[in-house]
Amino acid sequence: MSPDAVAVIGFVALFALMLLRVPVGIAMGFVGLVGFGYLAGPGPAMNLLAQSPIRTATSGEFAVIPMFLLMGALASTSGMSRELFRAANSFLGHFKGGLGIATIAACGGFAAICGSSVATAATFSSVAYPEMRRYGYPQSFATGVVAAGGTLGIMIPPSTVLAVYGLITEQDIGKLFVAGIIPGLVAVTMYIITINIIGAMRPAFLPAGPRSSWSERAAALRDIWAVTLLFLFIIGGLYGGLFTATEAAGAGAGGAFIIALLRGRLTRAGFWQSCVETVRTTAAVFTILIGALLFGYFLTITQTPQKVTSFLTGLGLGRYGVLILIMVMYLVLGCIMDAMAMIILTIPIIFPVIKALGFDPIWFGVIIVMTVELGLIHPPVGMNVFVIKSVVKDVKISTIFYGVLPFVATDILRLAILIALPVLATFLPSHM
Repeated sequence: MSPDAVAVIGFVALFALMLLRVPVGIAMGFVGLVGFGYLAGPGPAMNLLAQSPIRTATSGEFAVIPMFLLMGALASTSGMSRELFRAANSFLGHFKGGLGIATIAACGGFAAICGSSVATAATFSSVAYPEMRRYGYPQSFATGVVAAGGTLGIMIPPSTVLAVYGLITEQDIGKLFVAGIIPGLVAVTMYIITINIIGAMRPAFLPAGPRSSWSERAAALRDIWAVTLLFLFIIGGLYGGLFTATEAAGAGAGGAFIIALLRGRLTRAGFWQSCVETVRTTAAVFTILIGALLFGYFLTITQTPQKVTSFLTGLGLGRYGVLILIMVMYLVLGCIMDAMAMIILTIPIIFPVIKALGFDPIWFGVIIVMTVELGLIHPPVGMNVFVIKSVVKDVKISTIFYGVLPFVATDILRLAILIALPVLATFLPSHM
C-alpha cells in the first residue's frame, strides 16, 4: 500500500476514533504509531514509543505550560477573579448593561494571569452570572457574556494555546505573548461595543445597576494591585528581554503564590486544590502533545505536510484565498474538537503552507488563536458553552448558544480586521 493511501486511512481512522469519543491524544498516538509501524517496521515504532513520551515530559521548554497553569489556578483560588469583577463593576455597573461590560473587563483582567479559556469561563460563571441574574439580566445574555468573555483567556497573554503553538512551530513564545496584547484589547473593546449596541437596540433588555461611591471605587482598585503587578511583571520582563517565556512562567507562578500567601488568601486546602487542578490539566495537555508527536512522525514519513502545501498553493486561490480556506477548516473542526487539540493536530500540517505563502508566523499564531476562540463558543459544540452549563445547571444549552450569537458575529468581524491589518499583531513584537 502506498504512503498516500496509508495517510488517508490514518486520517479516517483518527476522526473515527474521535467520533467514538476516544481522547484525542490517545487517538493521535495510536494512529500515528500503527501507521509509522506499518511503513517503517515494528522495531522503529517501538523505539519511537519508548523515547518520545519521556523526551516530551522531561523537556525544559515544555515547563512553560504547567507553570502558567499553576499561576492561573493560584490566582483563581485566592479570589483575584472576584476582586477584578468587583472593581470593574464599581466603575461600570451603573451603565445600561454595565454588569455585562464589567464581566468582559474582569474576564480580560483575569485572562492576563490565567491563560485558560475554560478556567475563565468556569470562574465567571460562578462570579458574574449570579450578579447579572440578581439584577434581572436575561439568562441568554448573562451566559452569552460569560462564554464570550471566557474566550479572552487564550488571547490575552499569557496563553497556554499560544505557548503550545510556539513550541510546535519553534517561534519565540515571548513575541507571541506580546503579539496578543493589542488584539486582546481590541477583543475586549469590540465585546463592550456589542453590549452597548444590544442595549441601544433593546432598551428594556439590559438594566442598569446602582452607582458606586468614589470611596467604594478606590477600595476596589486597591484590591486589584496584585493582578496588575503580576501582569506587568511578566509582560514587562518578556518585552524587555529580562527573561524567557519559561522563566516568566516560573516567576509568575511564584509571584501568584507569594501574593496569595501575603494577603492571607491561600489556605492549605486551596493550595492543594490548585496543585491538583494543575496536575490534571497538565496531564491532559501532555497526553495530547505526546500523541501529536507520535502522529507527527507518521505525517513526516508519509510527507503529508509537503503534499498539503503543494495542493493548497496550487489551487490558484492566492495567498488570502488559501488563508480563508484554512480558517473555514478550523471553524468546521471547532464543531468536534477543543482548541488545544485543533492546534496540536493541524499546525504541523498547516504551518508549512503558511511559510510557503509568506505570511508572518507570529501574526498567524494570533490569527489561529482568534479562530479557535470561535470554536469555543459557536454551535454545535462550543467548549465554553458546556463548561457554563456544568456550573449553571438551570440554563438550557440552546439558551446559551442564543446568547453568544452576537459575540460570534463580533469575532468574525474582528478576525477580518486582523487579517486586513496585521500590524495590530506585529507592531509590539517588532520592537522587542
